[in-house]
Amino acid sequence: VQLQASGGGLVQPGGSLRLSCAASGSGFIFRFNAMDWYRQAPGNEREFVGTIDTSHKTTYANSVKGRFTISRDNAANTMYLQMNSLQVEDTAVYYCSVRLGYTNYWGQGTQVTVSS
Repeated sequence: VQLQASGGGLVQPGGSLRLSCAASGSGFIFRFNAMDWYRQAPGNEREFVGTIDTSHKTTYANSVKGRFTISRDNAANTMYLQMNSLQVEDTAVYYCSVRLGYTNYWGQGTQVTVSS
């Protein structure tokens, strides 16, 4: 499975960004799998941001609830993370992930920097 995250950048506090995660791979059927977003800030452990299941049901970490929205386009094999009301504390490398059996697959990450 290959996961390609994109859309990161520099944004001012209170701003918005939309991240994308394109999935591909022989035998991998995107619509049959829940997909996750994680993030890792400098000096911190990687933390869960949110997940979307095959029914498009979403779950979020308390720190982003009400500000971030995960969606998916099964036809495009792509997951999205809409981030609004961004805060300096949201600065991190954002990763998309999928768990297949006992293995977690990760994208390369995209940097989000929130700064004035």
